[in-house]
Amino acid sequence: MISFSSLDLIIILLFFLIVLLIGFISGRKSGNDANDYLLSGRKVGLFLFILTNVSTWYGGILGVGEFTYRYGLVSWFTQGFPYYVFAFLFALFFAKKIREASLFTIPDKLTEVYGKKAGMFSAVIVSILVSPAPYLLMTANLISLIFNLNIIPSLFIALFLSLAYLFKGGFRSDIYTDVFQFIIMFAGFILILIFCGEKLGGLNFLSSSLPAAHLKLTGNASPTFIIVWFLIALWTFADPGFHQRCYAAKNGNTAMKGIIISIFFWALFDFLTTSTGLYARALLPNIDQPVLSYPLLAESVLTSGFKGFFYAALFATIMSTFNSFLFLSGTTIGRDFIFKMNKVRDESN
Repeated sequence: MISFSSLDLIIILLFFLIVLLIGFISGRKSGNDANDYLLSGRKVGLFLFILTNVSTWYGGILGVGEFTYRYGLVSWFTQGFPYYVFAFLFALFFAKKIREASLFTIPDKLTEVYGKKAGMFSAVIVSILVSPAPYLLMTANLISLIFNLNIIPSLFIALFLSLAYLFKGGFRSDIYTDVFQFIIMFAGFILILIFCGEKLGGLNFLSSSLPAAHLKLTGNASPTFIIVWFLIALWTFADPGFHQRCYAAKNGNTAMKGIIISIFFWALFDFLTTSTGLYARALLPNIDQPVLSYPLLAESVLTSGFKGFFYAALFATIMSTFNSFLFLSGTTIGRDFIFKMNKVRDESN
């Protein structure tokens, strides 16, 4: 049973309020032209590039907890390591070229090289890749769990929390809310690991409480299982978010360095989330719903107030990806469908 004190609820509501304030305040500087609204004027510096790039990578945080709870370290080896490799290769071979192209979306590039039909077809694929629906549902499920609401009003609340400021602020609002959420998501997982270490112990507790396979890099997974996950990680090269942030970077070096530095922060956050998942498995070995491993661990080790902060970190991890995918989805619909169809219609007239 998960319960929340008044202090927990106040902290979570305060988190939502700060996100909205940052989104609205930062969005006041956004202009109406495409470069400014869609890509923050193509002037995103290294610091902002890194923080938005890192924070938007982890939307499925409850799934990370479930995978680690079920399989152990193989979670990192399949869900983390291959993405570092392909992100590094993306940075070396593509980041500068994408920035130099100064386009807006992947379909823009395919239209330029292969024609309008290829561009339109790729827009359909991109719209599927950047669908914000999973992150909307995860946010709504957490809201429903915490505030004891039905899922329908929770969906509308979740949508409002990310969509409200994007209308006016565009990509600039997306970036600055990501900066705040970056801080909260790291702080929240550092916090719960400190509590776990103090209450439960360190490596000795984990090694004595976990199945042996959970502490093996490849677990009991077959080579085919691991290879498939490495192949899935190849989608990094076609990640619309990577392309968007490279287009928005101040220059090609910013894009390249930003992705490489991001890898170190991804590795750090993966260490935090994987360790937390291992603690959940060690302390609570018989959870019926492993997708709730993080919330149930928080219920077991965190005190009032700290638990609210950890839930704010869960929200930050999901919403930083949700608002980015929501904006990418809007960009795809607005630019790659509506704008280009209207342009074709005007040319035919």
